[in-house]
Amino acid sequence: MTDPRLNSVHLEQPRRQVFRRARQQLLDARGMATLQAEVGIAYDERADNTCIQQGDDGPAVGEDLECWLVDKEFVYPLKVGINTVGRAPDNDVVVPDAYVSRRHCAILVHSAKGCEIYDIASKNGTWINGRKLNGPTQLKSGDELRMCDRNFVFLSRRESQNPGRAPTLPAVT
Repeated sequence: MTDPRLNSVHLEQPRRQVFRRARQQLLDARGMATLQAEVGIAYDERADNTCIQQGDDGPAVGEDLECWLVDKEFVYPLKVGINTVGRAPDNDVVVPDAYVSRRHCAILVHSAKGCEIYDIASKNGTWINGRKLNGPTQLKSGDELRMCDRNFVFLSRRESQNPGRAPTLPAVT
């Protein structure tokens, strides 16, 4: 395994086994085009933990951004491939909350079309639109994600009727 963000040595049994099954399912779900896109990006360039502060007019989303998460304060760009979410500082989306797992969930952005979310053995679960994830779930623009007391909205320009414009942002509570 080449991605250190998906290491499970910090977990106790039986959570380690649950994490490893979820990790394998996540890795197997990547298609050839997504794998090629990931290979073209060095690990150090992928895991830069970049978030964009929202202004008074809402999120400042660049034209090149296709998929992202938003909360009350920030926009979290998502790249093609695996995006880890959790409280550990090397995640793609860092959530500074003691109740959020180090590796809480992962969002797989396919190179061609579609995004999926995977709960990767978090202690408190990942929720989408009020329902607890029981397995990989397709994401649609506007889906509301919850990890403990943290709320996010997934947005995608790919599904927008106007691909050049960012989708309308629902209220994040």
